[in-house]
Amino acid sequence: MAGPIVLRITSLVSPTTTCSSHVFLRLCFSTFSSWKFRYCSYATENLNEARRQIKNGRWLALPPFTTTVNGSALGKELSGRRSHVSCGSAATPATTTTALKWVLRCCPDLPRSLVQKLFRLRKVRRESTSVDDNSIEVHAHEHRLKRVAAKDTLNSGDRIFLPVAVKETLAEKPKYDITAKEMDFIHRLVLYKDPAILVLNKPPGMPVQGGINVRQSLDEVAATCLSYEYSETPRLVHRLDRDCSGILVMGRTQTSATVLHSLFREKTSRASDEIGKEKRILQRRYWALVIGCPRRLRGLVTAPLGKVVIDNGKSDRITIIDNSEVLPSQHAITEYQVIGSSSHGFTWLELSPLTGRKHQLRVHCAEMLGTPIVGDYRYGWQAHRKWKPLDWPHVVGSREELLKEDSLPFGLNLDKGSISEVHPRLHLHCKQIVLPNISQALQQVQSASNYDLSQVESLELVAPLPPYMQRSWDIMNS
Repeated sequence: MAGPIVLRITSLVSPTTTCSSHVFLRLCFSTFSSWKFRYCSYATENLNEARRQIKNGRWLALPPFTTTVNGSALGKELSGRRSHVSCGSAATPATTTTALKWVLRCCPDLPRSLVQKLFRLRKVRRESTSVDDNSIEVHAHEHRLKRVAAKDTLNSGDRIFLPVAVKETLAEKPKYDITAKEMDFIHRLVLYKDPAILVLNKPPGMPVQGGINVRQSLDEVAATCLSYEYSETPRLVHRLDRDCSGILVMGRTQTSATVLHSLFREKTSRASDEIGKEKRILQRRYWALVIGCPRRLRGLVTAPLGKVVIDNGKSDRITIIDNSEVLPSQHAITEYQVIGSSSHGFTWLELSPLTGRKHQLRVHCAEMLGTPIVGDYRYGWQAHRKWKPLDWPHVVGSREELLKEDSLPFGLNLDKGSISEVHPRLHLHCKQIVLPNISQALQQVQSASNYDLSQVESLELVAPLPPYMQRSWDIMNS
C-alpha cells in the first residue's frame, strides 16, 4: 500500500527546481523507511508475544501439516486396478487440507463435536509462514498466530494451536488397563503386520467395538497394546459379529485406514460387476457349518436385506425384504460352495460375500438356503429346538490345551461349543482374505509422480479355526 501512495504523491507535485525535487524525494523515502521500521517492530512484538504464550503453556501445539495421500482416491484406483496412472491423479499426495481435518487427524481421541465448537468460538490458532509479494515485507516472513476457521486450508509446514484446556479432555478419557497375560494373548492373535495394516485372528465372544453393556472391546485393547512404535492407534475398517471369529483387518494409520475403507466400500457398490469373476481385488471367504444341505453344491444368493423391529420395539433383526417400496432395503449378494457334508445332517460351506451387510451370511443361509448356521439361535432358533448333540468322546489335543478356559483372559472360552455339546456356539469363521498390499501402494504413490498400480502385489491371509470349530471339523471327518 505504501509504495503506490508515495509514487502518487510524487506525480501530483510539480517542483520548480531540481534541488527541491531531490529534497522532496528524500523526505518521502525517509517517511517510508520510518513506517517500515515501525511495521517490522510491530510484527516482531506479535511474534515474541505468540512465542511467550506458547512457552507459558496457553496453547497446545499440534504437529506441522505435511503432505498426505488421498486415501479414498487411492482405494478407488486400487479397486479398479488401473494399469497406469499418470501424474496429477486423484491419489497424488495432497499439498493442502482443511484445519478441521488436520485437528481430527492429530487428535483422534477428541470428540468431533468439541473440535467443531472450538472453531465456532474462534479459539483455534494457526502459525504459518507466508510471503506476500505485494507487501513491503518482501524479504521477511510474517510468522505469528492467527485465528483459523474450520474450512481454512493449511499449507505444508503450517501448525495448529488449540487451547491448553483440551489436554484435560484428553486426560479424562479412561485408558484401558491391561495385564501382561492379556497383552500376551492379544499379541498371539496377530497374523500379519506391516507399516500400513494389522491383521488379527479375532476370537469368538469378544466384541469388535465398544457399546452398551460392553466392558472390553477388541478396538480398545488393540489401541492399548498393538500400536507398537506408532503414535497413531489401529483403526477398524470392517466388522465381525461378536460370536463370529476369524480375520479382522485394521489400519495402522489414518491414511491406510481410509484406503481400506474405500476398498471395502467400492467392493459393495460394485458387487454386481464382480459376479462370476475368479480374481477379485478384495476377496473374503468364510467357513460355516450349517444344519442341512443346500439343493445345489454351489450357487449365488441375491436377496435384499432390511431391518425390522420386533418385541414391541425392544429389539430388531435383519430379514429378507421382498417389497422395497414398503420397507427400505439394501442389495446383498453371497456366493456359496459346499466343502463337505456328513450323514449326521451337517454341511460345511464356503461363503464369499460380495457385499458387506449386517448379518448377511447368517440371514442368507437361514432364509434363502434353508440351512441355518450351527449355533445361530437368532436366525435358526427353530432348527435348534430339536438339537441333539453328537455322542463323541471329549479328547483335548495339545493345541487346545493352550487355550483352556482357565488359561484365557477376557473371560473367553474357545474349547466348548462344538457339535458334541448341548449348546453349540456359532460356527462362522472368516477363514481367508485377499487384498492389495496397501503399504506397497502407498510407497509407490509417495515416491513417484507416475506410478503403476498393476505392480502392487496381493496379500493372502489365512486364519486357523477356533478349537471348538476345529473339533466339529474333526468329528465330521472321522
